[in-house]
Amino acid sequence: MKLGVIREGKVPPDARVPLTPDQCKQVEELFPHVEVVVQTSNVRAFKDEEYKKEGVKVVDDLSDCDVIIGVKEVNIEDLIPNKKFLFFSHTFKKQPYNRDLLRAILDKKIQLIDYEVLKDKSGKRIIGFGRYAGIVGCYNAFLTYGLKHDLYQLKPAHQCEDRKEVEEELKKVKLPKDTKIVLTGFGRVGHGAREILDLLPIKEVSPEDFLKKEFDEPVYTHLEVRDYYERRDGKEFNKSEFYFNPELYRSTFSRFLPHTDMYIPCHYWSDKADYIITREDLKRDDLRLSVVADISCDIDGPVACTIRPSKIADPIYGYNPETESEDDFKKEGVIAVMAVDNLPCELPKDASRDFGEELITKVFPHLFGEDKDGIIQNGSQTTLTGELTEKFKYLKDYVDGKE
Repeated sequence: MKLGVIREGKVPPDARVPLTPDQCKQVEELFPHVEVVVQTSNVRAFKDEEYKKEGVKVVDDLSDCDVIIGVKEVNIEDLIPNKKFLFFSHTFKKQPYNRDLLRAILDKKIQLIDYEVLKDKSGKRIIGFGRYAGIVGCYNAFLTYGLKHDLYQLKPAHQCEDRKEVEEELKKVKLPKDTKIVLTGFGRVGHGAREILDLLPIKEVSPEDFLKKEFDEPVYTHLEVRDYYERRDGKEFNKSEFYFNPELYRSTFSRFLPHTDMYIPCHYWSDKADYIITREDLKRDDLRLSVVADISCDIDGPVACTIRPSKIADPIYGYNPETESEDDFKKEGVIAVMAVDNLPCELPKDASRDFGEELITKVFPHLFGEDKDGIIQNGSQTTLTGELTEKFKYLKDYVDGKE
């Protein structure tokens, strides 16, 4: 079997790769019946020469490959008929901007295995870049805080060679002793953010102590959903019910606003759920919040000050609670918002290495061996006969342009 790594064709270019040079060799060692080739590219964080040095073939044409893997959406003109493709297609939520991509995949009789819908037996996602979104986003939170309050200056993550340099930069962080930070989200993203928090002299405290006590050192609290949502009818919080019927609950996050200097949202949010922070909440007279590093980046949604995504080159903008519009983030009373929506791209080498490890351990054994748990089958949106799989039949009207 031949596995091909396609060059990324999206604009602006993405330097990430699904497999690093040494991981390509690792795949061939672990799965002796698999040969890995890499399509030549001048945008990757790892250069063609680095792959060649590992003995990996660098080619122009992938048409003799059985399986082709990438990171972002593959351009329609780069799709090769009758192949298996693995990439993030951004189609399973009926994203209108990728309707033509899914149509082309069906026309060309391609089996699309979408990373975003690959799940284990318990229904938990098995692969993604979430950890590095959390790591880079949390680093950017402290970069933003330093600029907002003229405390220190950190080198932007994308100008750092790797995570090691990012960790060196963190040594410049000097926070006032009464700084208080809130983190939400316990998935890959939230745990990635914690990796940065745990490198800093910031003590973790309970939500109750965070609200009731004063501290003479920087602290943070990591909130469970029960800490900032309650049932509308006053009955006991039920986590499972919250995820299935979030409309039964209302946000109580506003009680944290008079005590919080920085908020780092890393949660998953359903559009059926109550907004976490409203525009009215941000008009409180006792508002203390000055920085929001919105790693979740739901635009004009649960966190009211996140009114647009920002770019790696210009990651911070200001939200003026009084005018409910964008303003200079340095101004008094204006919240500095960091809402970069492609954070892992800032550390492409580290993010790629982390992603490749997950591919090798959690995906390839099922792709190249027996798929006993149906992980590949259930993560395939289309078949090699040009049809939607049973699980993704709901996309038919989307493909047909009826919705």
